[in-house]
Amino acid sequence: LEGVRLTDEAHRSAVALRESIFTPSYRQSKKGEALLEGFSSGVVLIEVNEDMFRSVADTVNSQGVIVIAERPVATFDKPKDQDIFVYLNQINDPSNVGAILRTSEAAGVTGVFVSKRSADPFSPKALRSGMGSNLRIPIHENTDLEMTIKWAKKSNIEIRAADVSGRISYSDVDWTKPSLVVFGSEAHGLDEQSLTLVDEVFRIPMKNDVESLNLAVSAGIVLFEAVRQNSP
Repeated sequence: LEGVRLTDEAHRSAVALRESIFTPSYRQSKKGEALLEGFSSGVVLIEVNEDMFRSVADTVNSQGVIVIAERPVATFDKPKDQDIFVYLNQINDPSNVGAILRTSEAAGVTGVFVSKRSADPFSPKALRSGMGSNLRIPIHENTDLEMTIKWAKKSNIEIRAADVSGRISYSDVDWTKPSLVVFGSEAHGLDEQSLTLVDEVFRIPMKNDVESLNLAVSAGIVLFEAVRQNSP
């Protein structure tokens, strides 16, 4: 976790922090001094010079602080009424994965499944795009779509998929029922076999002959329609 913002997010999340690597200039700053004092005694503090820090930093213009944390492990309770789960099927762009995780946390999504051959939800780009949501929302990685759908059906969860072939609008879906929402890859969407496994396929109506939206934008539109329908 690199940078001031993600370090702050790590502090307010339930992840186990192990080490912090930082530069002298960061330690001497007001923000750095306060943040380093906030670490528990179990966190190993490692101060390195600027050149050494640049050799381990992912960004070019780093803020001088990195935190090493344990990778979160997802646990899901028994689904409840109005629970929404998200399934990301072969999503290759880590920035999209992170943005969808951020949106999912904001929309109150219960958990996110990430398929095999998707971008790592804890990669540097995904973490920066997710802005800390990756650390808090339950994420089940390297999953199989068919097995996840079997789990959802056994749990009485409706399986919905976003696709341009959908016959109904996302706003006509009954989002008050527990749902698993499947989003396909940015380039190819969902294949026909996958679409036959779901209960309902919906679309986002668009004007001016626009064929598609950014995946994270599409997820935001759909998930906040679910929020609207489930609001008092």
